[in-house]
Amino acid sequence: QVQLVESGGGLVQAGGSLRLSCAASGRPLRQYAVAWVRQAPGKEREFVAAVNWNGDTTYYADSVKGRFTASRDNAKYMVYLQMNSLKPEDTAVYYCAAKVSLGSYTSVQGYQYWGQGTQVTVSS
Repeated sequence: QVQLVESGGGLVQAGGSLRLSCAASGRPLRQYAVAWVRQAPGKEREFVAAVNWNGDTTYYADSVKGRFTASRDNAKYMVYLQMNSLKPEDTAVYYCAAKVSLGSYTSVQGYQYWGQGTQVTVSS
């Protein structure tokens, strides 16, 4: 198993930037694909971004393409989400999630391990 802990959330004005971090522990991080998923109040969890086991392939929701960048450092057991040009509609709890690298990277249901989430609030 792998355990995940997110950090880096906060309050930012529209147009600003935040960098989320996800610290992993347990089994080697290279065994897992990792995604960022968000959930706004009253809405279902939504895929945001994913990165494959070695970081050379990334996937993004259309709503964040060109603004968000996912990356990872397996040696440090860390995964990151750089968020630029933030919009009020990006406000949500952001979760880091991991799964064995099989199947779709963009399907939220496929991820087996989840962190506790970090709140991101973007003011207009």
